[in-house]
Amino acid sequence: MNDTPGWASPGSSPSDGQGADVPRPAEPSDAPGATSKWSKDQPPAGQWSPPTAPGQPGPVPPHAPAPGWGGGPYPGGHHQGGWGRPPAAKPGVIPLRPLGVGEILDGAVSTLRAHWRTVLGITLTVSVVTQIADILLQRYLVPAPPRLSADPTPQEALDQSVESLKASMISLGPTMVITLIGTSITTALLTMVISRAVLGRPVTLSDAWREARPRLPQLFALTLLLPLLSAAIMTVGLLPGLLLGGPEGAMLAAVGGIAAAVVILWLLVRFSLSYAALMLERQGVMASLRRSAKLVQGTWWRIFGILALTMLLMFLISMIIAIPFTLIAFAVDGNGLGGLLTGTAPEFGWPFLIITGVGAVIAASITYPISSGVSVLLYIDQRIRREALDLDLARAAGVPGYGSPSPGDTTPRS
Repeated sequence: MNDTPGWASPGSSPSDGQGADVPRPAEPSDAPGATSKWSKDQPPAGQWSPPTAPGQPGPVPPHAPAPGWGGGPYPGGHHQGGWGRPPAAKPGVIPLRPLGVGEILDGAVSTLRAHWRTVLGITLTVSVVTQIADILLQRYLVPAPPRLSADPTPQEALDQSVESLKASMISLGPTMVITLIGTSITTALLTMVISRAVLGRPVTLSDAWREARPRLPQLFALTLLLPLLSAAIMTVGLLPGLLLGGPEGAMLAAVGGIAAAVVILWLLVRFSLSYAALMLERQGVMASLRRSAKLVQGTWWRIFGILALTMLLMFLISMIIAIPFTLIAFAVDGNGLGGLLTGTAPEFGWPFLIITGVGAVIAASITYPISSGVSVLLYIDQRIRREALDLDLARAAGVPGYGSPSPGDTTPRS
């Protein structure tokens, strides 16, 4: 790897954050106002007639098209009218062409399989550190859940709800900070691994860290900015109803909360490719947000569907892994499985925290690489569709017929 912005957007104008010295595509020679390079003295137009076979008065019949040309089927069984094309090059985990949903998911899983030592080294290290920090916070800093009365009065039920909400917010705050830090580091490192996997090149943990480390401050800022933006939008949506109070205020708060949630969802999908743009294009925080919005424009629903499907799959995998560990934790610590069935909260002893932490580490080691892979491959897919990035990727990977990369350059150049 090197420090050159090999993923920089092609043909960007200075207003897009690129310098005026960025190479631009050459203008066509027949553009209006361009100087013609043809001579003024041209021979007269000749008359052409189709060739005839010896002994035949008519033209030579055309030959049947070779397999794979003309209207012949592609290797995958698809037919294409006109000129056919050979299969797309696949130097790494994905074919270098526009991707389908299954190919994006398969590419993320293939990265985990092909570079499992590096990927598990990243996810296990970050997950273990974050889980240890979270366990210590839960054990020593977070207050125990309030005791709930079995038969409360209306006022006691309201007080218990307020206390439970307060305790949940107190325990959620440190956990969210730790999760954001761990997610940022994991995303940065895995983005570098996936960008190499697309080119079919090996990558070590030290390589990924050396490439990602200069971008970590900007990635932290971006990771913190999006939740703060979401919280501000939700506050604006809820505040009028909360200030009004009463049944009318509750109704207004509900409507405002739903509207704010819709706006937040729209923005999060619109900015979902900003992490990859920041890491691979060496963009700043605001430039990455603008870059993501440009790539997502016109394909919001498609990207939303792929991200929603990925989140659903990751949730199911996490639940499949976490539920057995949670049951074991309840059986070993707290009030046992009987306490789980009666709704009694656990005591947050060491056995309970350690067992659930082990389950969380295993789940994160599987889900983090897949979710990060989907995000990066979505970014690559959008650039292939809009900017023909597949040509630069094939050239950087050394695929025959696409030219050769610059000496010492290990990243695709646009």
